[in-house]
Amino acid sequence: MAKVAAVSPWAPLAIPIFRVLWFAQLGSNIGTWMQTVGAQWFLVDSAAGATIIALVQTASLAPSMLLSLPAGVLSDSLDRRKLLIWGSIISGVITIALTVIAAVGALSPWLLLLFTALIGGGSALTAPAWQAIQPELVPREQIAAASGLGGVTVNAARAIGPALAGIILSLLGTAVVFGINAASFIAAAIAVILWKREPQPGLDDREPFWGALAAGVRYVASAALIRRILLRAALFALPASAIWALLPLVASRLHLNSAGYGGLLGALGVGAVIAVFLLPAARARVKDNYILTASAVLYGAGVAGAAYLPFAAVLPLLVLSGIAWIGTLTVLNSSLQLTLPQWVRSRGAAMYILIFMGTMAIGSYLWGAVAQVIGTANTLGITAGVLLLVAASVAIWPLHPMTGKIDRTFDLTWPVPMLVFEPEPTDGPVTIVLTYRVLPHNLDAFEDAARDLRLVRLRTGATRWRLYRSGEDADVMVETFVEPSWAEYRRAQTKRFTGRDRSYRDAVYALSEGDPVEQHLFPPKVHPRAVRRGAGAAGAPGTPTEIA
Repeated sequence: MAKVAAVSPWAPLAIPIFRVLWFAQLGSNIGTWMQTVGAQWFLVDSAAGATIIALVQTASLAPSMLLSLPAGVLSDSLDRRKLLIWGSIISGVITIALTVIAAVGALSPWLLLLFTALIGGGSALTAPAWQAIQPELVPREQIAAASGLGGVTVNAARAIGPALAGIILSLLGTAVVFGINAASFIAAAIAVILWKREPQPGLDDREPFWGALAAGVRYVASAALIRRILLRAALFALPASAIWALLPLVASRLHLNSAGYGGLLGALGVGAVIAVFLLPAARARVKDNYILTASAVLYGAGVAGAAYLPFAAVLPLLVLSGIAWIGTLTVLNSSLQLTLPQWVRSRGAAMYILIFMGTMAIGSYLWGAVAQVIGTANTLGITAGVLLLVAASVAIWPLHPMTGKIDRTFDLTWPVPMLVFEPEPTDGPVTIVLTYRVLPHNLDAFEDAARDLRLVRLRTGATRWRLYRSGEDADVMVETFVEPSWAEYRRAQTKRFTGRDRSYRDAVYALSEGDPVEQHLFPPKVHPRAVRRGAGAAGAPGTPTEIA
């Protein structure tokens, strides 16, 4: 990726609303990490096996696999502010129930895992909205800094939360730790209530749930830059999950109590905070792919240290792992936010969360099961080796140099077709046919440009695309693509077409002799009477009017 100008890592905190919501997230994440430590140490005290202890991470993250995509659709089609408020309140109520059960001594390992999954489900429903509102809060040049600060809310919380939890566990017990987490959810809801946000655009033309879900999946499937970000997230998350799942067992190997376990987690958090200071200058001088490579190596060093070294040596290595963790997440998160267009930002973020958290959940269970058989140290040694392979894989599957640099401004220029009838929004599927006249010397370049345009059509809603050459006229090329409905086609043209998409379309048009002739083909049972009455009607000069 090309070098970027350094921006102060703390610049977004000068914006009042960003600052309020940032502290709200920090408090909520501190509560979440206190909850994690309380849950895992409860299982350690209950003499649960490695698999059960590792399942805390799985139970917390697995809901992302089921709910991230639906949550992304809801975040794009509902008011994100209200979604955050109600999601935080629901999570708070669930955690209050867990607190009461723990306080009366009725908590069992499996009941704890159930509540952990429910709380994880609440977080999964709000996570895409938290990511999607970041570009609303800060200017574009501060998005990377905002992403880094977002990582701080998780990782500074990792430094503070476990330490607090360790002390509170030893003095007051598990129920108090859970109660503090419940309070943090309610505080986050209050902070979002105080956000006097402008009305969210696009809510007056909400997409149907399943159609919006399908459109988001089609977008990601046709967006090579996004798919590469998701690949890098999965490759890192699978081995990286081992340390989070098995760290309580590392604490047992080192003969540490709950406060010592909190210290191990705190070392990771301290490294993450240090990374916030280092990363802006590093990203201004070093390509993002190099940061991803170095991060995988440093993280692997911490994993290997946790496997074999004594406490005094493990702590500084875990600090390096914390730096590496935030380095990877900052690069991937900011690249994602800068590359996704606004209309699909929540759904794209949901896909990222699904891949990253889902892989973490699977990895946590996998490494826990492996540790049950071959031991914690050997399992962590294997994952350290896998992380070296992840670092090497950046040379094979790097982030594209254009990642985060694409023009995602809206292109609202759409010459509305002069049809002989007014289609209903649900009419369809609609086949759009564009006929081009291409001179022989432009034919190869036209086909190359059309392949790029194909991905634009698929990203913005088309379900099928084809390019044909006329058998009667060698200079005639015909492009066809199918939209699920007239409303989907209208959205593609008025809400989804970005400046980058227009550049691909203009490249095709430039190789054609004049503008293409455009036809809109509907199923024969759509408004048959209106079609017969309008047969032969003409539209405005220069506007295609052919209807079939």
